[in-house]
Amino acid sequence: MGLYEGVVTVRQALQRVGGELLIVAPKTQVSAARGAAETECVTALRAQRAPQIADGKAAGDAWKGNGHDLVFTTKNGTPIEPRNLNRSFEALCARAEVRRVRFHDLRHTCASLLHEQGADARMIMEVLGHSSIRVTMDIYAFVRLDSQRSAFDRVSTEG
Repeated sequence: MGLYEGVVTVRQALQRVGGELLIVAPKTQVSAARGAAETECVTALRAQRAPQIADGKAAGDAWKGNGHDLVFTTKNGTPIEPRNLNRSFEALCARAEVRRVRFHDLRHTCASLLHEQGADARMIMEVLGHSSIRVTMDIYAFVRLDSQRSAFDRVSTEG
């Protein structure tokens, strides 16, 4: 991931292939696209680098993070096992006393919050990295339902 002037660029993804975690290219060109990041997000991502650099120095020759430029790694620079990420996320939810959801559900939360703030389906598609607007529309029915409500409201006020 590149981070420059508040713009995030995703260049790779972590995927399990044959039981092994591999660094791969993003699924689609849209997934690899650049996108604006909120100031708090940029600050948090930049702050993540300091402990990672310290971990690399402490690990010395055992550091395995060279070449991949991962933002989040284990103490020795390897990718974080997704199951461990899920466990950590569940523990954070419990500590914060919020309803337990799957980590992946955060994408849906993001889409819902963007929608509530007035973002249109195309912007939501771009933020989530969907390959087409159809994918977004198929997954997020609220966009279609709101469009239908709006159309019915216009018809009823005109008639």
